[in-house]
Amino acid sequence: VVYPEQPSAANQSKCWNWFRTGDQERDGGEPSLIAGITRQVMQDHRIDPKRVYVAGLSAGGAAAAIMAATHPDLYAAVGIHSGLVCGAASDLPSALVAMRQGARSIISHRGPQVPTIVFHGDRDTTVHPNNGDRIAEQSGNASDFNAKVIGGKVPHGHAYTRTILTDVSGRAVSEHWNVHGAGHAWSGGSPAGSYTDPSGPDASREMLRFFLEQSLPT
Repeated sequence: VVYPEQPSAANQSKCWNWFRTGDQERDGGEPSLIAGITRQVMQDHRIDPKRVYVAGLSAGGAAAAIMAATHPDLYAAVGIHSGLVCGAASDLPSALVAMRQGARSIISHRGPQVPTIVFHGDRDTTVHPNNGDRIAEQSGNASDFNAKVIGGKVPHGHAYTRTILTDVSGRAVSEHWNVHGAGHAWSGGSPAGSYTDPSGPDASREMLRFFLEQSLPT
């Protein structure tokens, strides 16, 4: 596992600049840096190139969505927690609108759709829950997918609605976990961490389970 860190010189809050047009392209900006880090780790360690994944929270979730959209040949699946779809904004003002109201992509990526697992709290006041819906819509944009909706509840914790889309072979291509009552925090995270909600379903465990079911085609 590699955790790339954004310096304050690039963003005052040390967040990824997911809303800038130049940072939503394959061959430039932050996507090229993150892809370069990924390839360096793949080169330095014995890693199956067909089983590499990317995930993030909030601005990191939006950055993960960008990586999946711009590098479908590099990542076999993506996990997006409390994030936004690639192309939701083109500058800071449109980013603030997208975060408050939700937004669809304003750019088109013609590459293959990367299998996607989404977590979002329906009481998120930082990144509107509609953004999770937009990601799920984009990742499941095909008429031949089968949808299955499952409700559940963490003991003494949050209830959730899990929507699973499978292709004709039965492989899950999209999962959307709508965590009821959760805010802007990693679901199921350690109470010792920041921006975590231990009352939610374990997003880390579920993302890992989803990832291990996915690999790039030969």
